[in-house]
Amino acid sequence: MFAVYADAFSSDDPLSGLVVGERPDPTPPEGWTTITVKAASLNHHDLWSLRGVGLKQESLPMILGCDAAGLDEDGNEVVVHAVISDPDWSGDETLDPRRSLLSERHQGTFADKVVVPRANVVPKPASMSFEEAACLPTAWLTAYRMLFTQGGLKAGDTVLVQGAGGGVATALITLARAGGLKVLATSRDESKRARALEIGAHEVFESGARLPVKVDAAMETVGRATWSHSVRSLRPGGKIVISGTTSGPNLDDAELTRIFFLQLQVIGSTMGTRSELASLVNLLDATGTRPLIDRVLPMEQARDGFAAMAEGDVFGKIVLTR
Repeated sequence: MFAVYADAFSSDDPLSGLVVGERPDPTPPEGWTTITVKAASLNHHDLWSLRGVGLKQESLPMILGCDAAGLDEDGNEVVVHAVISDPDWSGDETLDPRRSLLSERHQGTFADKVVVPRANVVPKPASMSFEEAACLPTAWLTAYRMLFTQGGLKAGDTVLVQGAGGGVATALITLARAGGLKVLATSRDESKRARALEIGAHEVFESGARLPVKVDAAMETVGRATWSHSVRSLRPGGKIVISGTTSGPNLDDAELTRIFFLQLQVIGSTMGTRSELASLVNLLDATGTRPLIDRVLPMEQARDGFAAMAEGDVFGKIVLTR
């Protein structure tokens, strides 16, 4: 079958290990099912995999991709949940110490077919395209959990989204607005600030700019470059919810004094559960809110999508179709 896969690692030139070619058809183990992929979306996780982060040499070649929407074995339209928990695990899958993602220990979604546990399939509503649905399982699910599960935010609260532009950040802005939150967003790029306003931000600011109000929560995916600003933007008792560190994890100043004096909360957030994915899908179906798609490419042109993500030349999600 057709597939886009990692055949080698390189921290300096990650795309050198990317292959667009053929791989054997998958065989589902007991309790798993085969999904015919109609659309899949790119995540930074895929680039990190090509750098050898989270993916072991002995696992190569590995089909990349966490996210997909397609058809199950009965022809039903479905969305794939990417978190693979231990078969004996019960409860929140993201807390399973043995969990993995598709494309780590199990072949990923950038292919004609992908096999997943039967429980990892969520119905896709007819109102949503395959391209839109394929954006949800990683970036949008991460944003949903950050805002409403870990952040515990409710209508009327004020939230700061750092680094408008990436898949999680644009999802945070759109979902926060759909949930009735007051949304402030930052970006170094003027055009990205303008786009953030178009997709739901109430106000936008240059990175590091002083905000007119203190916020209830800051959504962090950037890390080192924005951490201090996030801490200083919070009201007493406010929260930082962090799901990534695209600018690096090593802080110049962790702002510990401010954190304890103002009784701030720092909360980690990783992906989301199958039930949260189902809730996210239902929310979008009910509200008409849709993921922002930067571009749609045939899967044969996956290398172009990877290159754009590596260069930071995206606003929203890059989707690959079959």
